[in-house]
Amino acid sequence: QVQLVESGGGLVQAGGSLRLSCAASGRTFSGYAMGWFRQAPGKEREFVAAIAWSGNITNYAGAVKGRFAISRDNAKNTVYLQMNSLKPEDTAVYYCVACDNCRASGYPNRYDYWGQGTQVTVSS
Repeated sequence: QVQLVESGGGLVQAGGSLRLSCAASGRTFSGYAMGWFRQAPGKEREFVAAIAWSGNITNYAGAVKGRFAISRDNAKNTVYLQMNSLKPEDTAVYYCVACDNCRASGYPNRYDYWGQGTQVTVSS
């Protein structure tokens, strides 16, 4: 059974930082791109960032570019999202995703696996 388990969410003041982690298990993720989406209350789910298996291709939403950084450790089947200069509008549930051969796509329907999500709340 494939599992994506997120951790690292929490409450932080505006301007602060958080680091999300997502550990994948249940199968080999060799060749899989991984990434993050988020959904705020009353809003549609939106793409945040993704990274190809090799790590040499990354993709960011415009709203987070320059503030967030995605990375991965393939030996640990883990992807990270370093979030800096957080804003109240970054408040959302953040979901880890994985897909086979989707090259860090920003489209949610390209992703095969989704985690349960972790809450990030940024206070003003």
